[in-house]
Amino acid sequence: MHSALVTVWGEAPKYTQVPVPSPTTDEVSIKVICSGLHFVVRSLATGNHYASGELPHTPGVDGVGRRLSDNKLVYFISFPGGGFQEIINVSSRKMAELPDGVDMYQIAAYANPVLSSWMALKARTQDLPGNFAVLVMGATSASGRVAVEVARVMGAGKVIGMSRNAETLAEVGVDETIILQNDISTTDCSAAAGADVILDYLYGPVAQHVLSTVKFTRPVQYIHIGGLAGTGMMLPGSVLRSKNLTIRGAGPGSWSREAMRPEIPKILKAFKTFKTQKVKVVPLSQIEEHWHNKDERIVFTP
Repeated sequence: MHSALVTVWGEAPKYTQVPVPSPTTDEVSIKVICSGLHFVVRSLATGNHYASGELPHTPGVDGVGRRLSDNKLVYFISFPGGGFQEIINVSSRKMAELPDGVDMYQIAAYANPVLSSWMALKARTQDLPGNFAVLVMGATSASGRVAVEVARVMGAGKVIGMSRNAETLAEVGVDETIILQNDISTTDCSAAAGADVILDYLYGPVAQHVLSTVKFTRPVQYIHIGGLAGTGMMLPGSVLRSKNLTIRGAGPGSWSREAMRPEIPKILKAFKTFKTQKVKVVPLSQIEEHWHNKDERIVFTP
């Protein structure tokens, strides 16, 4: 069978012929149909991610395929890798059958980004009010776009989106906008004053500016999810003392696999209500050509 293999950390995977793997007693064989090229997939392939493991590395942290035992369509999780190959063996606990009426390519492209905001709201917030207001920082990123959808499914009455691109942000479908300026310190973030929760995919100086300058009118729960604008911030202690602010992070480790597992079927079902997002389907044989394409949402088909 064919697989994508990283043999040197940081280099693009190569389309390679490999033996068909044999399942263990706890695993089920799946014929992979499609698997998404997510941000975390590239990060793992650099060798610098905490879960990168050893070489050779087969990328692909999740996907959609047919379970060979009964030919049913399933969504599988293969973190930290393995999705970019024709046949994968996965524990039965790490898969769920696809509900009728969902698009498998949408699932492959966006289930992983959806998981980030879904678990942030489900496992890393407490006692949010009904019709809560949410600020999505980085709302035009792949994860940010679907976070807007997730927030509404979870009961948000108001979604505020933050991005540099006003035109793109208008397409996302938020209720209010915050447009980031080139000089972050000049950005007016007052629209976030009434937020109950913040889902942050940017972090860095942007997060520092928001938390420092916004005069929140109610208790706010800030959830760090991604670092598109930086990996660190300097937050003065006065901010923590002067605001009713709770700071948490969301990602594997902040919530358990046991907490995640029952949410997967709910996430798959929610795709019936989500907006259709743009996806580019590419043969896995062309992975070297498309590995560095960050302008489109890529899904590979073995």
